[in-house]
Amino acid sequence: MKKSLTILGIESSCDDTAAAVVRRGEGKAEVLASVVFGQTELHEAYGGVVPEIAARAHAEKIDICVEQALERAGLGLAQIDAVAVTAGPGLIGGVLSGVMCAKGIAAATGLPLVGVNHLAGHALTPRLTDAVAFPYLMLLVSGGHCQFLIVASADSYRRIGGTIDDAPGEAFDKAARLLGLSQPGGPAIEAAAKAGDPAQFALPRPLLDRPGCDMSFSGLKTALLRARDAVVAEKGGLTQQDQADLAAGFQSAVTDILHEKTKRALAEYRLLAPAKPTFAIAGGVAANGQIRSALVGLCETEGVAFVAPPLSLCTDNAAMIAYAGLERFAAGETDGLDLSARPRWPLDDQSPAMLGSGKKGAKA
Repeated sequence: MKKSLTILGIESSCDDTAAAVVRRGEGKAEVLASVVFGQTELHEAYGGVVPEIAARAHAEKIDICVEQALERAGLGLAQIDAVAVTAGPGLIGGVLSGVMCAKGIAAATGLPLVGVNHLAGHALTPRLTDAVAFPYLMLLVSGGHCQFLIVASADSYRRIGGTIDDAPGEAFDKAARLLGLSQPGGPAIEAAAKAGDPAQFALPRPLLDRPGCDMSFSGLKTALLRARDAVVAEKGGLTQQDQADLAAGFQSAVTDILHEKTKRALAEYRLLAPAKPTFAIAGGVAANGQIRSALVGLCETEGVAFVAPPLSLCTDNAAMIAYAGLERFAAGETDGLDLSARPRWPLDDQSPAMLGSGKKGAKA
């Protein structure tokens, strides 16, 4: 294997079409180019991502995305060592768009093809940005996922807790809709909460009375709905201050849950006696200021290094896919042109599925 590896990455698992080029030599990896085409405007009127619309948008943009990434990196396909692509989990139409594009490139150029688990991309981002040593504790917290992972190697992940229902990002989106705020819900809730009193409404902290690191956000969302309805029944509607107070109460509840569960996860992780204990967080919800501040404070108290990639690498992007593919490729792992797109693909396939399973296997 050559000392320097340059990987083209493709990501299309949800509503962001992305391509990136990542290179790793003898030192830390470097993102040579990262291009992301979002679809927020396409889905805005529907209050959430519409899979068919997302799939069509991916098909229209993905080749342009790849072309722009290569152009910004100043490279041609002849200077790429392998092409990595998200093969799941995700919305199957979007995943297929990326996989077929990557297969086309591989077939036309003879480049090795590397299928990547989207969650592995997030989980390995701290190694891309900060060269974090194994093992580290990872909180993947986004619109579709929420789980604590002990990352022991590029292909070894042990889940020690996660959400049993809604992911926090999904809960933020639903909460914003309940309060008449804009989408995406996370930034809207955070902005509204700045003017609110988190103690004005008594909202629950589900599962804090039970041991372990599992979380639940569905009941919190229902409690917010009932609190809102009570205000509407009393006043005939929501004032701007009511919105702010409800948003602040909801955000504080999510923060408290993540803080306490992270504290428990850290205790379990430290049983491994890592040489340099490190806690990393990735996913869109990692951008929330109150949540991040609470977790930074916890890590300072616990004497654990805190790592949070820049926001551009916390949300869906192809740089993380290129890097995860680089780790696989450097270990001698590649896939054939029969690589399948997978709507479900848990990182830890040894643990029971958190959210049930179906004919296509365990959910992520």
